Amino acid sequence: MKPFGDRLAEAVRRVGNPVLVGLDPRWDELPDSIKALAGNFADGPLPAQRGRAAAAAYVLFCRDVIDVVATRVAAVKPQVAFFEQLGPAGMAALADVIRHAHSRGLLVIVDAKRHDIGSTAEAYADGWLGPDSPWGGDALTIGPYLGDDSLTPFVSAAESRGAGLFVLVKTSNPGGGQFQDLQADGQPIYRHVAAHVERLAAKSAGASGYGSSGAVVGATYPAQLAELREAMPHAWLLVPGYGSQGGTARDVAPAFDSNGLGAIINNSRGIIFAHRRKEYAEHFSADRWQDAVAAATDDMIAQLKAEGISPGAA
Repeated sequence: MKPFGDRLAEAVRRVGNPVLVGLDPRWDELPDSIKALAGNFADGPLPAQRGRAAAAAYVLFCRDVIDVVATRVAAVKPQVAFFEQLGPAGMAALADVIRHAHSRGLLVIVDAKRHDIGSTAEAYADGWLGPDSPWGGDALTIGPYLGDDSLTPFVSAAESRGAGLFVLVKTSNPGGGQFQDLQADGQPIYRHVAAHVERLAAKSAGASGYGSSGAVVGATYPAQLAELREAMPHAWLLVPGYGSQGGTARDVAPAFDSNGLGAIINNSRGIIFAHRRKEYAEHFSADRWQDAVAAATDDMIAQLKAEGISPGAA
């Protein structure tokens, strides 16, 4: 299998845009038609014992979203927490969603943010990325703060299967700077993490110029995004924070190289729950929620293109 960095470059060029759709199936925001499939569990909060019915609804919802965006974007990013919240049925639902995304030709970045040391890290890495992984995702998000020995098992597992990693470097949340911005040896800690990610990426760089190890860098810090693009020329950037968290197309423009490659821009709630946004609810009735997903995806692509972000064929 080709290295992940090259596969992602090919997928982004194929669709002509860097949009990444996050699959975060929050129960309270699901369309009523999907909730109704859970029968008597459609109303009120979601206790753990309702997991099986909710998991079935999550599968149907995510499958429908995938079917809408499959011809529009290169990849999707299921957030493991929302499936894990439902217990065993939720994790089975996650596996179903990943399989369906692959069947539609999409790359799948599993957002699990795993990190540990020793044999535990090896188990996580083998489970999520190894050759016999029951999940079969194309990439995984991981944390860096336990040091290089915590990353090595993930790097080895990813490279053995042509999979990828996205290491948390500069996150989009307001409190991210509490530790990431602390100074160490004259630089903020996030720059030390970025330097390590760049070394990993450069070692595995393929024909696209990008390696298997990438970085999570938030859209909500545009100056640092530009700084980190320059600091990690061989690393794909996964950029959260677009839309609902306030990031704009102009904010994310510095994440790209001169060919319009090098970054994928995540949008979760702004796309999958577009039917709840005023600008789409005014045009699409509740039973046309998938049309709202399509419109929101197309609008994001147009916004990025308006800033000159339009990766073309090689």
